Amino acid sequence: MVEPLRPTRGGFLRPFGCGWFIREFLMGHGPDGSPEIDPGIGAPQSDICYHYKKALLKAIAVDRATRQEERQAKREKRLISPDRIEKLATRYLLQTPYKSSGCRYHSFVVYFSNLQRLGWVEESGKVERSAFQDNYPRGYPRKFFRLTEAGRAAPEAAWANPFAALYG
Repeated sequence: MVEPLRPTRGGFLRPFGCGWFIREFLMGHGPDGSPEIDPGIGAPQSDICYHYKKALLKAIAVDRATRQEERQAKREKRLISPDRIEKLATRYLLQTPYKSSGCRYHSFVVYFSNLQRLGWVEESGKVERSAFQDNYPRGYPRKFFRLTEAGRAAPEAAWANPFAALYG
């Protein structure tokens, strides 16, 4: 049997995938520096998307900084400096635009709706007023979502590609 050559976690050019991040975030683990949440309450879609993109940007900046410092240390024939890696990572993080990595919000919403169709995430019942409602009272509130038991039991391969899990 021939298995395709692909990364086990994330995907090509990504340190981690969207599905993995959503699962870990809603379990309350706070992956890659994102805040830990209460798994019983969950979080709104917009917050999950924001923290996914910020964690992805941070991981990419650290990866770029590490590779740059390794090359520079090899060229200068010295030891790798963690302090230089940290400074470079901070610089790369500040230089990288928010929209340059990860998915756009609409793509995230479509991805998340597939997770809802699979029954892996559900509304937790908590609702809060959105900033949009300050100017337009009939606007939609922010709904919180949490992980279901089916989502916790789903294999990691299915989380890596929920489209295949949904459409077979």
